Amino acid sequence: MNTPEDSRRILAEQWLHQQASALAEVGWFVDPASLTAASSDASFRRYFRIRGEKSKKSMSLILMDAPPDKESIGPFIKIATLLRQAGVNAPNIWRHDASQGFLLCDDFGATTYAAAIESRRRDATACTPLYRDAHQALVSFQHFSLQQPSASEVAGLAAYDRNKMLQEMQLFDQWFLVHHRPIALSASDREMLVKTYDLILDACQAQPVTLVHRDYHSRNLMLTEHLNPGILDFQDAVLGPISYDLVSLLRDAYIEWPEEVQLDWAIDYWERARKAKLPIAQDFSDFWRDFEWMGLQRQLKVLGIFCRLNVRDGKPNYLNDMPRVHRAAISTCRRYQGLGPLAKLLERCV
Repeated sequence: MNTPEDSRRILAEQWLHQQASALAEVGWFVDPASLTAASSDASFRRYFRIRGEKSKKSMSLILMDAPPDKESIGPFIKIATLLRQAGVNAPNIWRHDASQGFLLCDDFGATTYAAAIESRRRDATACTPLYRDAHQALVSFQHFSLQQPSASEVAGLAAYDRNKMLQEMQLFDQWFLVHHRPIALSASDREMLVKTYDLILDACQAQPVTLVHRDYHSRNLMLTEHLNPGILDFQDAVLGPISYDLVSLLRDAYIEWPEEVQLDWAIDYWERARKAKLPIAQDFSDFWRDFEWMGLQRQLKVLGIFCRLNVRDGKPNYLNDMPRVHRAAISTCRRYQGLGPLAKLLERCV
């Protein structure tokens, strides 16, 4: 008996056969029988690699399988187009079918930034060129988005507003504090969380607004020969605080760098952003504070999401990455006035 995944794979092969003539018109010749698993992610999407030939050279494409009753490929198409217009390396989309949930796009290979960083033994000096490339791509698409007349011109992106950010932070008490580190919250604890969330939101919402990828980190950036990095998993992009994507990159949930390295790399981004005339704080210490408070919002969200992925979705591997996120949140809380009570709550959960 076929599983739903097997049935989707069969549909994908059939769809590829149907696309063969249209692909040939643009120079692509693919072998549907060569379909092999490439990766999956925290959503319902899966990815397959297909062998092919273009301009008489052996090349491959990626097929995205997004069950239409659970995922829409529309946002991926819109944001890919936007990023390519911004001059950064998002995949070109060759064929797509929203009704069936299939999309065929460029293959950036198998070397993620995470893999490249590991191959360089997590040596900051060896990895600095990777991060400089990522900073430049980030500045490029932020600058492009700010040149558009309105949000409707930026692919109709939703606002990453106060309510959305609050809902994300509340995943911390709804999932992490209930399921991962069960703690009986007192009335004063709950009041403290409400007040602290307001402080964090005030800091984040005061930042300039630009295009936000939302998961701009080592597992979604690909090492490429030309126009590095290749950018993936951008379909949830929004308009939000300018420091958010740098937080995702430098305070990656999957790779931990010493703070002095984070500072050096943050300065590199900040200098590039100022040169591009992005509306960031003119004093780096002010920008660093923005970065840290934005990071705390993301860290609380991630702690809740990783716990939910384990409990609800049966994906326990994300628990391995929670300690570094937890440490980063505690470290930030210890540094800023008003965050001490949250630091103590987080320390109770260690």
